[in-house]
Amino acid sequence: MSYGVKLKVWGDYACFTRPEMKVERVSYDVMTPSAARGVLEAIYWKPAIVWVIDKIHVFKPIRFTNIRRNELASKLPLGNITRAMKDGKTPISLFIEDDRQQRAAMVLKDVEYIIEAHFEYTSPEDTNDGKHLDMFNRRAQDGQCFMQPYLGCREFSAKFELVTEEIPKSILDGEKNLGWMLHDIDFKNDMQARFFNAVMNDGVITVPPFKSEEVKA
Repeated sequence: MSYGVKLKVWGDYACFTRPEMKVERVSYDVMTPSAARGVLEAIYWKPAIVWVIDKIHVFKPIRFTNIRRNELASKLPLGNITRAMKDGKTPISLFIEDDRQQRAAMVLKDVEYIIEAHFEYTSPEDTNDGKHLDMFNRRAQDGQCFMQPYLGCREFSAKFELVTEEIPKSILDGEKNLGWMLHDIDFKNDMQARFFNAVMNDGVITVPPFKSEEVKA
């Protein structure tokens, strides 16, 4: 394990979509590890490292609200994308005005989390712990990011700040079983989704290692 980081993220709305919902979006109760990884990668990403989520601290009561969102009804055909990669001319655009569809979504309202994570190396090159840690901390401290971090959906942008002090105690107490939650996607194994049984103790979810027996396909 390399050095760890702590990052506070919050926003007005969030939607960590349950994959079993096929038509309308329904959010998980809290941020998923894959969404937390995406936030960290938006701030600091390098091919040499991969972010591993250790804990997710929940600081606001879990509250849902219903909204209606404009979405595309179609997806880009795979054949068009393949042809565009070969000839560089085939159009790969879709126009929302021609393909708009309104869908309901059950999203989270007024969320705040602290992500505890560490990075591991993907290759024996560029393995300078201090360099990567300093670069992440500096970027997070200055509010820098490669792209705006978001809370599940891009329209729900996330505010963030580096946590340098001890993590405060959450107002949530007791144990709550959140059921099976998406851990992350196994990109090396045919994009297979993997899940774990998320249990929140006093507002803290401890995330098991991706390759542990607690994580199921």
